[in-house]
Amino acid sequence: MIKTKYIAIVLLVAVMGTFLPCALHAAEPPNVLFIAIDDLNDWIGCLGGHPNAVTPNIDRLARRGVLFSNAHSQAPICGPSRASLFTGLLPSTSGIYGQISDKQIPLASPIAARARLLPDYFEDYGYKTLACGKLFHNGDRAGVFDDYGGQASFGPKPKKRFKYDPAWFPDKMGSTQTDWGAFPETDAEMPDDKIAAYGVEKLKQQHDKPFFLAVGFMRPHVPWYVPQKWFDMHPVENIKLPPYIANDLDDVPEISRQVNDLPAMPTTEWAIEENEWKNIVQSYLACTTFVDAQVGKVLDALRQSPYRDNTIVILWSDHGYHLGEKNRFAKQALWDRANRMPLIIATPDRRHGAICSKPVGLIDLYPSLLDLCALPANTVNDGRSLAPLLANPNATWDAVTITTYGPGNHAIQTERYRFYQYEDGSLELYDHAEDPNEWKNLALDPSMKDVLDTLRSKLPKSNAESSKYNKYPANRYFQKRF
Repeated sequence: MIKTKYIAIVLLVAVMGTFLPCALHAAEPPNVLFIAIDDLNDWIGCLGGHPNAVTPNIDRLARRGVLFSNAHSQAPICGPSRASLFTGLLPSTSGIYGQISDKQIPLASPIAARARLLPDYFEDYGYKTLACGKLFHNGDRAGVFDDYGGQASFGPKPKKRFKYDPAWFPDKMGSTQTDWGAFPETDAEMPDDKIAAYGVEKLKQQHDKPFFLAVGFMRPHVPWYVPQKWFDMHPVENIKLPPYIANDLDDVPEISRQVNDLPAMPTTEWAIEENEWKNIVQSYLACTTFVDAQVGKVLDALRQSPYRDNTIVILWSDHGYHLGEKNRFAKQALWDRANRMPLIIATPDRRHGAICSKPVGLIDLYPSLLDLCALPANTVNDGRSLAPLLANPNATWDAVTITTYGPGNHAIQTERYRFYQYEDGSLELYDHAEDPNEWKNLALDPSMKDVLDTLRSKLPKSNAESSKYNKYPANRYFQKRF
């Protein structure tokens, strides 16, 4: 009898041993590789945003994860967008509507002071946090990460600008780093090369704790400078221009033109007159292909590391960018092009190569990561976990995504519609199924009343007072408002 029991135990252990590594692996806290890219719109191969896009590394990550094709930022500029992600608070909750320095985020409002920044939350539960490059607006000037490798700069610049400076034009107001051309000579001179090297180095090291590794790449943020070889991959004679019509803004309310105005930036009309539009598009595409190569270095290092089967990879950008649409080359607008951005989540145990068209936002990353890493939920978070959509991209999803640019100015994104309401009550409405370029404002169409009523009900119930630390762009609306 004892012998029989012994044999049974041996057999049971043998059978369990077949599954034991997986069981132990599943019990280990997953690592997080958090890849941020500055000012990247949907001009990547997997999103099909531009026919000349060359982004093989981002595309291969999409093939092994879930690509969110309807992802939007919560603010159309770096500072408030990143503050929203890392606090888990909407701008209308925190009062952070404009640019803000890293150290001022907890000072912005009482609720921002109570928020636990995402890296700190992971540290509270035993994670080591590592970062390099631009994660918060100033990189990590607040000293949130356990280890920070610097490099939050936009790289070397020529002694004199090549093509554009608002100071050259008497009708311009404000400043911008916007310029374009082949510079410098080598990749090694670019901060993104060093940021990628940091990520590779950390993935080669042995870690005694689960890690949250964040790499924040600078390109394709202006100035659109990268070495010549990246321009050569996008011959200017083959460049396709994005859609544009000269009377695009004729049917939008006056406050829309005022809020979304950015007088420091070049206009499409100017770019056409100066024969620079294709050169600008070429430069942006070259910068995107360059940063894609840096992403590839980090993904290769993960694949070759012992962490490959226990690391969640998230790739995101802080907002989108106009490249000539609506007579502008800029972010800082509520319109779709300035806010739609790439979002890819790849987990070791979820479905691969799926596309999800549900409306999601950067606000959802904080609760999603806590859910995926089996950490306690942060009840202050405004977003929702995307875990159900990772399991089933077609799952029922009644949430919308909210983008805000100054108190009372909001955009609501659904799977089909994009709706805008400004502080004076003015409206815009676009049917993205029929009008992805947002050329026909349907807000005054009587047949759209039910749609408008439904979307109005999704607006934030309150608008926090604008923090005294907000810095707004140099346009007349914000100068008068603040």
